[in-house]
Amino acid sequence: MRIEDVLRNKGAAVTTIAPQTPVSQLLAGLVGMNIGAMVVVGVDGLVGIVSERDVVRKLHERGASLLVQPVSEIMTTVVVTCTPRDTVDQLAVLMTDNRVRHVPVLDEDRLVGIVSIGDVVKSRMSELETEQKQL
Repeated sequence: MRIEDVLRNKGAAVTTIAPQTPVSQLLAGLVGMNIGAMVVVGVDGLVGIVSERDVVRKLHERGASLLVQPVSEIMTTVVVTCTPRDTVDQLAVLMTDNRVRHVPVLDEDRLVGIVSIGDVVKSRMSELETEQKQL
């Protein structure tokens, strides 16, 4: 199964946030949308990704003052990405090797989706169920 199939099944909507947005607004968005990460997009496109884990680690280091800081202060700037043509198995290896749970999907530098580790597991479970039914 390819990433484009995963996006077709789950939808290609991506929640993005601007780098200058305060961390408090990021948290409100993560909670309000029940998601674990947002892609950070600036005027030149994708500039980072920020997850709940990023917030927790930086909050531990800096304390409550972090909440008024911009997202750019805590985001991951070296972003692991994939393409719609990659396979779910390739993405699983990429996520494991890089210890990430959310991977933006780029098609010729254009953001077309995001895939989480939960999406990968769900996809693999679906494949296993189909194989089991065929046997």
